[in-house]
Amino acid sequence: MIAKSVLRVTVAVLATMTGLYPAFYYLRSGNPGLLQQKSAELLASHFYQGSFYTHITFGGMALLIGWMQFSKKIRARNPDLHRGLGKAYMVAVGLSAVAGYIIAMSATGGAVSMAGFGLLAIVWLYTDLRGYVSIRRLDIGRHRAWMLRNYSLTFAAVTLRIYLPLATAVLHFDFISSYRVISWLCWVPNLIVAEILVRRALKNPEGASAVASAPFPGRYKAS
Repeated sequence: MIAKSVLRVTVAVLATMTGLYPAFYYLRSGNPGLLQQKSAELLASHFYQGSFYTHITFGGMALLIGWMQFSKKIRARNPDLHRGLGKAYMVAVGLSAVAGYIIAMSATGGAVSMAGFGLLAIVWLYTDLRGYVSIRRLDIGRHRAWMLRNYSLTFAAVTLRIYLPLATAVLHFDFISSYRVISWLCWVPNLIVAEILVRRALKNPEGASAVASAPFPGRYKAS
């Protein structure tokens, strides 16, 4: 139980820290962070700049909101807050995913990175829409399952920022090669874990408790 609580707090802290990270781009002058890898021609594009800042701003918002949505206490004590935050979360994911796909087409590392981040944006938007359709149909079980999958993809922003410095600063791998691998590694394992939890819950009623204690806490009920 203690380990589960520590894991939940860790996820919440990492999501909050990464969710606030976009402020770094607004407070620093010039082109900080990953923008340093971009060409002068691309940085001069207002369309690219607008897409980039849309992506990080609303992606950060989704990270900050998302982990709270799996709280059973919030759902039970303040369902209106849960619904309000849920609407904001879905809109934030939608905007960030579309903008993310646009900037993915200019991803550092070429075709491999473009495919990795581009597919992430597509699946992220797809799971968001499926979660919306499910709740509109009052299918709570499937809604929770789709949102578990979706937040595992939102959490890719966190795993990206863990793996990239680990690969380059600690293991001293080449940045471009690392970035290509991490464009897939930051989200595919997350989604696999979420899918395992969902399927376990479907096969075994006790699986719901496993989902509730997962890194992305939630609960799924077979309908």
